[in-house]
Amino acid sequence: MNIEKIAFDEKGLVPAIIQDTNTGEVLTLAYMNQESLKLSIEKGETWFFSRSRNELWHKGETSGNTQKIKQINYDCDQDALVVKVIPEGPACHTGTTSCFSETLFEAEGSSSKTPASFLFDLESVVAERKSTMPEGSYTTYLFNEGVDKILKKVGEEASEVIIAAKNRNHEELSLESADLLYHLIVLFQEQELPLQAVLDVLKERHAKKD
Repeated sequence: MNIEKIAFDEKGLVPAIIQDTNTGEVLTLAYMNQESLKLSIEKGETWFFSRSRNELWHKGETSGNTQKIKQINYDCDQDALVVKVIPEGPACHTGTTSCFSETLFEAEGSSSKTPASFLFDLESVVAERKSTMPEGSYTTYLFNEGVDKILKKVGEEASEVIIAAKNRNHEELSLESADLLYHLIVLFQEQELPLQAVLDVLKERHAKKD
């Protein structure tokens, strides 16, 4: 990208909309100056300029919730950016996946969520539980017990899925499959394996078949 094309404002800033490249969800709106934009491109992760602190900051530097950049686009006026990323955890300091978690208006019957985005939301929740370990949480209990307990639960839930399928029980199959998916995501977090890595394998295999 030729940074010279970007029309920074009188303060040397440009608004950057951060978007999950997999789900399309808007994660946050931040600002970049020329230096932070260069760093973002060079490092492959988002760097911003804090207007309140008047300094550069690397997203996830302290929390670990970095954002790996896949693509940066600019609009027709060259004065706004869309940065498509793979988020490593919640985007918002409150622990939510997106800073835009509050709904002002929603038309009846509409929804901005997709099934895939919910899985990433679940991954973010599990990651947040692992980070904060809140008392009384079942997810906290699993992480405290360790990988052997988590593996045991994955095995148990997989067996329950098999039994439900053999019995041709769709309700039980749905319930047990949901439990299996949850415990798999817990396992992925314990192993520090992003859900996206698994989806990338599926995409690659599908592409080969095409």
